[in-house]
Amino acid sequence: MKKPLLHICFLLCVTSGIIAQTSNDGVLYISENTQFSTVSGFNNLSQGTFNNDGESFIYSDFNNDGVVDFYEDTGITQFVGSENQYISGSQVSYLYNVVFSNGSNDNPFHLSGEINVSGIVDFDEGIVDNDNFGGEFTFNIYGNHINTSDISYVDGFVNKLGDEEFVFPIGDQGHYRLAGISAPIESNDFFKIKYYYENSNALYSHDLKADNIMEIDPEEYWDVQNVTDSPRGLITLSWREYSMTGGLMDAVENEELSIVRWDESSNMWIDEGGVIDFDDQTITTAVSGYGIFTFARLETERLPCSLEVYNYVSPNGDGKNDYFAIEKTDDSCVRELNVQIFNRWGVKVYEMSNYGENGRVFDGHSSGRLTVKDSDKLPANTYYYILKYKYGSEQENNSHKEAGFLYLSDN
Repeated sequence: MKKPLLHICFLLCVTSGIIAQTSNDGVLYISENTQFSTVSGFNNLSQGTFNNDGESFIYSDFNNDGVVDFYEDTGITQFVGSENQYISGSQVSYLYNVVFSNGSNDNPFHLSGEINVSGIVDFDEGIVDNDNFGGEFTFNIYGNHINTSDISYVDGFVNKLGDEEFVFPIGDQGHYRLAGISAPIESNDFFKIKYYYENSNALYSHDLKADNIMEIDPEEYWDVQNVTDSPRGLITLSWREYSMTGGLMDAVENEELSIVRWDESSNMWIDEGGVIDFDDQTITTAVSGYGIFTFARLETERLPCSLEVYNYVSPNGDGKNDYFAIEKTDDSCVRELNVQIFNRWGVKVYEMSNYGENGRVFDGHSSGRLTVKDSDKLPANTYYYILKYKYGSEQENNSHKEAGFLYLSDN
């Protein structure tokens, strides 16, 4: 049976001042199966320690200048209000599960402090605004979120620590627009991503672009930062029909929409490729760098020849789909076929030049970083491939790149 602990004042620990604020300058512990709430603002002073393994309801402002943490992998902090709630403080607030639920206005949570979440964040209602207030929102190694939508997300940078794949709960101006990363290699890898529902042209000129880029998205862009500079991986960006202006929606339908990145070294937009998922309205690609990303319509290539790709591999020796089969419609046209394959962590597990020649095929074994102990046999899973080849006459030196998903089975 839950024992409510409501507005309890501990001697030298919790005091309530004449300004209707609950302050803690001692040790306040909310044990499991115990509830705590404060209708007035909660101020954890520099000498204060607030550990929450139970259920804490914060109905107004929350400030932390001391220690806010939890002992067990439990505890839930619910920010539930009927007017703006200011989340501030000079020290990091380490929380396990968190709920944001405030329908008083579109942006009720004003984050100027730092929140670090190890459990699940439930974005029930209300946008957390750290963009205009200078706060930090970090998901720890196993932190994640649910119920994220156009009415509840983080407006500003979101940080992610750890080696788990992650979808960032970011948005801007009432538009939730996720960005996802493949699982990094190390547990201390650190990413931070922000979404902008605005034209990137003023900062990154759309006139400066690679020759095959015809039209750059004028509505939105993402800032993807890999702070620890880990090896390149996969990123996923989301698109919506209402933001696909000009010829971009036609590019989606014709599968000509691509992810492009502003390349600092060449001072121009370059094509990063991508595979469109029509059901989830996302594009996924293996990136050659990080920074500023958006979408673009590519020039339609009129290829004199093409490839037939069989993307199901079951290397069990039965003579069916034993390797990644790629058939050329014209051997004299497709030249120097290069195949790269990446796992779900974005690690390149296979690469082969002149693919298909002299037995050079992918049969489920890695030619890169080993992913199974004491073996180079790859586990059954979904992989991402990139094909690059030259076509036409050698004098023209034309090249083509395409990508897709590969399904590797044990059967």
